[in-house]
Amino acid sequence: QVQLVESGGGLVQAGGSLRLTCVASGIVFDVTTMAWYRQVPGKEREQVAVVSPDGERNYADSVKGRFIISRDNSKKEVYLQMNSLQPEDTANYICKAKGIYGWGQGTQVTVSS
Repeated sequence: QVQLVESGGGLVQAGGSLRLTCVASGIVFDVTTMAWYRQVPGKEREQVAVVSPDGERNYADSVKGRFIISRDNSKKEVYLQMNSLQPEDTANYICKAKGIYGWGQGTQVTVSS
C-alpha cells in the first residue's frame, strides 16, 4: 500500500523560501515518476513539478525558474525547493507517485504579502 508523507510547509513572507519533503513507502521508488501538486479550495488540483526516475524535470509555467524538484532514490524521498514565494503560491502541496493510486495528505504553504 502506497504511503506518501509530506512535510516542510508553513507560513512565510513574500520573497521567502521553503523546502518541502515527501517520504514514500510501499512503491518501487527508483522506477516511479514523482510529482508535486498544489490545491486551493474551490480550484482544480495543479501539477507544479514532476521528476522522472532518471532525474528529468518539468515545471508548470507559474513556478518555472523559482521552484526546483529533486529526488533521493536511496531515501525514497522527493523534494520541492520553493524560492521567491508569492501570495498566489499559497496552497496545500501534495506529493504524488505518478501512475499509482493514492495521494498524500499534503502540507500547507501560506505566503503573506
